[in-house]
Amino acid sequence: MSTTLTETEQVYSRTMRLIEPHVVQEQTIEREVPRGFVVVEPTLASICHADLRYFGGQRRPEVLARKLPMALLHEGIGTVTGGHSAALAKGQRVVIVPNLPGYLLNDVPPEQCCPACRGDIPDNYCSRGRFLGSGTDGIAQSRLVLPEKCAIPIPDAIPDDIAVLAELCSVSYRALRPVADKLTHARVAVFGDGPVGYLTAAMLHHAFGVSSDRLTVFGAIREKLDQFAFARTEMVQSYDFLSGERADIVVECTGGRFSESALNQGIDLLKYGGHLIAMGVSEELVPLNTRDVLEKGITLYGSSRSSDSDFREVLKVMEQADCQHTLRRLVPDAYIAVNKADDLAVALEAALAHRDWKKTYLEFHW
Repeated sequence: MSTTLTETEQVYSRTMRLIEPHVVQEQTIEREVPRGFVVVEPTLASICHADLRYFGGQRRPEVLARKLPMALLHEGIGTVTGGHSAALAKGQRVVIVPNLPGYLLNDVPPEQCCPACRGDIPDNYCSRGRFLGSGTDGIAQSRLVLPEKCAIPIPDAIPDDIAVLAELCSVSYRALRPVADKLTHARVAVFGDGPVGYLTAAMLHHAFGVSSDRLTVFGAIREKLDQFAFARTEMVQSYDFLSGERADIVVECTGGRFSESALNQGIDLLKYGGHLIAMGVSEELVPLNTRDVLEKGITLYGSSRSSDSDFREVLKVMEQADCQHTLRRLVPDAYIAVNKADDLAVALEAALAHRDWKKTYLEFHW
């Protein structure tokens, strides 16, 4: 079946959909290509913990019932194969921005969409938008139809295996933007020794210039912390948070059952007037030491997802050789080839069972 853009502006996409937890099925779906949209063939993707929560059935039943069937994955790159763009040539490498603004999807002026698109609140919180692999089909398909703005050219200096990390880096970058003016002098603590913590610390160092003498990463596994060559590291099991060096800014990147301890240890660690940034995702409610939040005058805010402007800034940082050297520690030694739905299911099952410190990369062969 041809996948070339036709005169009727439609494409057929081999879509690998999660039908129910642990079950991936391929479906051929016809997709329209509206004016201002491009067609992208995914080439390389990375598995996120969010994908594994869907695949493993770890989301609430009502959430799964509402969102499935759905193609997973939102971290990836691809090549342009068609669409309506004077700026993007066929065959061009692009980073895929998974957060699709509502004004582009609905072809209306930004001010007619929602408070985020009007600029009243941050633009990564569009209430009428869609997010790939979370309520709408993600990157696990042969033809993605995207607003042109959400397919960003990859600079020649950035190899594919680094570019695929742009989505995670952009989320960290977005979380740090509100305190950017403080990062020139602030002492910063990051909680989390996994990929989110690593990339957040990397963005602090490479994008915002936070040197190792002002950057401390807290974790629970020494082998993981040893990867953070650009920061000081501390084990949470042995650190005295009440008597240790105070921090101006704390970024919580743990999520899950460790969110409670990380957030409250961060509150202990913060100076008066400090900032606590929550990035870790938990399915359960998390108790907080609100007394000290009040007594210290701590500013607490959460941050999720990012927008195309964050990707563009991150790609500039990624062109730096020293940044690429840092990010390469997360690149796996081998990629998993995905030719069919069963290949994707096996890869997700393996990632669910063995959550390696490095990312899991999927190389698509359509």
